[in-house]
Amino acid sequence: MTDRLPHEKGFHVSWDQLHRDARALAWRLQGEGPDEGGWRAVVAITRGGMAPAMIVARELDIRMVDTISVKSYNHQTQSEPKVIKSPDMDVVGDGTGVLIIDDLVDTGKTLEVVRKHMPKAHIATVYAKPMGRPQVNTFITEVSQDTWIFFPWDMALQYVEPYRGKD
Repeated sequence: MTDRLPHEKGFHVSWDQLHRDARALAWRLQGEGPDEGGWRAVVAITRGGMAPAMIVARELDIRMVDTISVKSYNHQTQSEPKVIKSPDMDVVGDGTGVLIIDDLVDTGKTLEVVRKHMPKAHIATVYAKPMGRPQVNTFITEVSQDTWIFFPWDMALQYVEPYRGKD
């Protein structure tokens, strides 16, 4: 294992890139719904899935949007996931016709918990890592398991020292 700075194996996602990728996800999901009526609802996995879910819901004209909140990270340390807020189960039922949207699948543990709540839902993420891919029905971009994705809501523009130091 080499000592690396976080940005050396990082994948930086801008707001523009996230918007393009979430729209691409919507295009991929178009026509994939269970019937002619399309998708019944979108459930965003908070918090990272909220921005992509909003974009997907807009592009596919889905008006029923809810959230499920699963806590599985404490800063950058992953722990056992647990649901801390469920969607309206009277609306989502077993998940038939429901799109579950998240920004990223990493190990897949979060999605395992979510799938237990809505076993027939279609799970879509913008980004996927190999360990979590089996939990996802649809995704746009795959990154390696050891890549850390820097999302725009986690970043601020600031000066960074050059790699080679100063003259």
